[in-house]
Amino acid sequence: MEQREQAAREQLDRFSVTFPTLEQWRARVARNREGILRGANLWPLPGKTPLNPTVHGRREHQGYTAENVAFESFPGFFVTGTLYRPARPKRPMPAVLCPHGHMPETKVGDQIVPGGRCSPDTQVRCAMLAKAGAAVLSYDMVGWNDSTQTTHDDPNVLTLQLLNSIRALDFMASLEGVDPKRIGVTGASGGGTQTFLLAAVDDRVAASAPVVMVSAHFFGGCKCESGLPIHKSDAHETNNADIAAMAAPRPQLLVSCGKDWTKNTPKVEYPYLRSVYRLHEAEGAVENVHLTEEGHDYGLSKRQAVYGFFARRLGLSFDGMKKEDGSVDEDGAAVETRDAMRVFSERHPRPAHAIRGADRIVRALRSLARQ
Repeated sequence: MEQREQAAREQLDRFSVTFPTLEQWRARVARNREGILRGANLWPLPGKTPLNPTVHGRREHQGYTAENVAFESFPGFFVTGTLYRPARPKRPMPAVLCPHGHMPETKVGDQIVPGGRCSPDTQVRCAMLAKAGAAVLSYDMVGWNDSTQTTHDDPNVLTLQLLNSIRALDFMASLEGVDPKRIGVTGASGGGTQTFLLAAVDDRVAASAPVVMVSAHFFGGCKCESGLPIHKSDAHETNNADIAAMAAPRPQLLVSCGKDWTKNTPKVEYPYLRSVYRLHEAEGAVENVHLTEEGHDYGLSKRQAVYGFFARRLGLSFDGMKKEDGSVDEDGAAVETRDAMRVFSERHPRPAHAIRGADRIVRALRSLARQ
């Protein structure tokens, strides 16, 4: 889903004149939040049910550990992922959620490089954040890796992923030693969409870093990003830049590049966010790193920008991991095999009460909403 770039600029101009004061902006946030959640079929939000987490398969690496984790977003529907923690945590410690985008597995030479949560760039990012002192959860998009109770083409995939992200916040806040007031989130592409949607609807996100995704003219090319009417209804109208601004005044980093739909960020989306943060007297809390010659990924330079952001905003420490040029040395991060990261296996089977199939899943969710 997208619109012309000029139409997007004009739309942001129309939005801007509706909130000359902070009070009017807050009214817009309330209206947009309800519109997003209604469009996602999550209004009102379902009641919180027990997470019933299982954690297994601990692996020890240089300065951090990795474990496979599953918990119930709602009864019978599981969020699956990898939990990274510092080898010697300093408590209370911050936490970071790492949703992933639609980066598929690729072939490099004779090897298949897995995608999603198992992709090397995701693993390295999570490992380095854990080495710097954070508990980190990398979790599967619906229909990817171990999240196979329905497909990614499910008409309700946006509903399920947004609810999964909210429950992932619940899970991280429940971990022993985690500071619930210092939980950040970052992802690229579709993971960037999950990042700014979660920050917009849940004030517990303390700092967010959506990567190569915040665009006023492009809303995402997948059902999990724009497959439901979260951007417009009879009661609200918004776009992804406006949604990202809803995180104000909480710290936020936009990472953009010159070779995708975030090419206009320095001149279009970032100034809009700064105007909103200015209303909160927090203009310095929003940042933009724009990489003119780069494309659509979560590559090394993008990771470096996010490491610095979370160090400043969540209190992470990369001491002892810096190169002479000041960049973070990622050599200590292990890239694990898909088998090592498998949440459900013969030894750890998916629980028998797991709901399978789009129709059964949506019936269970609707039943929960009526309770």
